[in-house]
Amino acid sequence: MRIFLGCLGSAIALAAATPALAEDAPASAFTINGTATVTSDYRFRGVSQTDKNAAIQGSITVSHESGLYASVWGSSVSGYVVAGATATVELDLIAGWKKTFSSGTTVDVGLLYYYYPRTKLAGDTSSSDFIEPYLAVSQAIGPVTAKGTLAWAPSQKALRLDQATGPNRSNVYLAGDLSASIPNTPLGLSAHVGHSFGPSWLASDAFGKREYTDWSLGATLTHKALTLGISYVDTDATFVSFTGKNVSNGGIVVSLGASF
Repeated sequence: MRIFLGCLGSAIALAAATPALAEDAPASAFTINGTATVTSDYRFRGVSQTDKNAAIQGSITVSHESGLYASVWGSSVSGYVVAGATATVELDLIAGWKKTFSSGTTVDVGLLYYYYPRTKLAGDTSSSDFIEPYLAVSQAIGPVTAKGTLAWAPSQKALRLDQATGPNRSNVYLAGDLSASIPNTPLGLSAHVGHSFGPSWLASDAFGKREYTDWSLGATLTHKALTLGISYVDTDATFVSFTGKNVSNGGIVVSLGASF
């Protein structure tokens, strides 16, 4: 600690003595951001991934001034989200390009890889990891932002319904979102509706239901780097976990997140 403070004092003195050098230093073309969140339930497209229990989540994103970015997002999950019932963590590996135009329109296109580490047991022939390209377009209208998202998971073994002899499956997810900040307050409101087309491991119940719709309403309270959120999430599907819970019916989700 003493060595650190001494170095810090020297650095401050050097910076004060040479302000021109600091001013001439070019701004970095890269930006690094991160988040850390505790949530009462991790809902993916309306379906609980934690058996309606709490989850710890976090992310880190490196962005370039060109609009290119790479991100890693992670969350604790329950075993049933993969066929082998061995999942404990989900990692989303993301690469994309995002740009906001002068009209207030933002385009975000990229590729997302869902990765569930350490889920393969000896002799396990199931597959849990899959890839999903996505396109999102949003438009700001005053304090309100409207957003449309299209995500397409091409035919892959991880989306098979039986994870055995059945054919590979694909899935399309289409969603619309509205979000708004209340002027002169730290409050925000959001509404979401999404529809999952086609059967898949994540979008089919025990009866082979081929499609389902999810929706939510939420509010946030932001103070500096902290955000407190509450939302109601529901679907028209019936997904029963290994513990007998219907993890797709309506429920309230509360979260507390920090950004840095």
